[in-house]
Amino acid sequence: MNKRTTIKKRRRQFLFGCIVILAIALTSCAVYGAKLLTQTKQTIDHSFQQLKRDEGTKKSLSKKDPFSVLLMGIDDTSERNLGSARTDALIYLTINPKNHTVDMVSIPRDTYTTIKTKQTTYQTRINAAYAYGQEEITVPTVEKLLNAPVDYYATFNFNSFLEIVDQLGGIEVDVPVTFTDTNTLGNGEVHLKKGKQHLTGEEALALARTRHIDNDVKRGERQQLVLEAIAKKAMDTGSIKQYSSILNVIGKNMKTDLTFNDILDLGKTALGKPYHFTSYVFDWGDVTIDGASMVELFPDSLDFISHRLRVSLKLDDADERDKKEYQFTSTKESQYN
Repeated sequence: MNKRTTIKKRRRQFLFGCIVILAIALTSCAVYGAKLLTQTKQTIDHSFQQLKRDEGTKKSLSKKDPFSVLLMGIDDTSERNLGSARTDALIYLTINPKNHTVDMVSIPRDTYTTIKTKQTTYQTRINAAYAYGQEEITVPTVEKLLNAPVDYYATFNFNSFLEIVDQLGGIEVDVPVTFTDTNTLGNGEVHLKKGKQHLTGEEALALARTRHIDNDVKRGERQQLVLEAIAKKAMDTGSIKQYSSILNVIGKNMKTDLTFNDILDLGKTALGKPYHFTSYVFDWGDVTIDGASMVELFPDSLDFISHRLRVSLKLDDADERDKKEYQFTSTKESQYN
């Protein structure tokens, strides 16, 4: 666990998680023509699912105002037969198309928080919100935790990463740790050594999912590495056949309330100018509640990152915490011990 809340800054031509693949497909239409454009529109239309609370209230991305996206990775398939899906990854993004900045934070799946449903209120791990009511419950739960709005969401089946990576011909990743974990079907093992290497879909999924070698925060960082590698490979890939195959995978494994025009507007902002990308990592601690091990996000760390996210969305004014020389250090004081 780091002494200081981690802030990582990198430059990428365009990095918005898996949505990048759709945006790249759209902006490539000038080269590939109407066939790919039509297929992309069909994919998005098929995946579109608006939240009940947002009917008729969504903002337009054409004005280039800052907005947020919640990426949700779920881990449930017919092969694994878990019975009910939970979020295996929660990544909150704020995107400012005018100044080309992206702020991102991963929320550990075991984060202890409040989940409200129509029937009752639960105090439990945040990944359970999806089991209680999918996006309709998860979105407001994240909003309450971060004190920041979710303008859009995109939900992916985690196993779709495997298919996407394979369709791209594999990805290059600097694997941060040596580990061995079970494969997708649970009938074998995946072993990876630390260092930069070429990963297959099965290996990339293992890197994104493994959670027993350290903790959920490190796991979130590994998931971000996989997303970055997918985005980079997609940008370097120039085959309409590969894009068509990827779109087929996404269409079967995604739900989102981003429309075709939203994705098109998003893709246009990526042309010509790189985005400045900032990634945050919460300071956190282990806490045992009712005999169960949870992750507590320290209140001062949560407040600091929430402030940064709200400033990026122009909901709060910048203050001394936003000065270049400012360095946040958590007191690591728990509200439960």
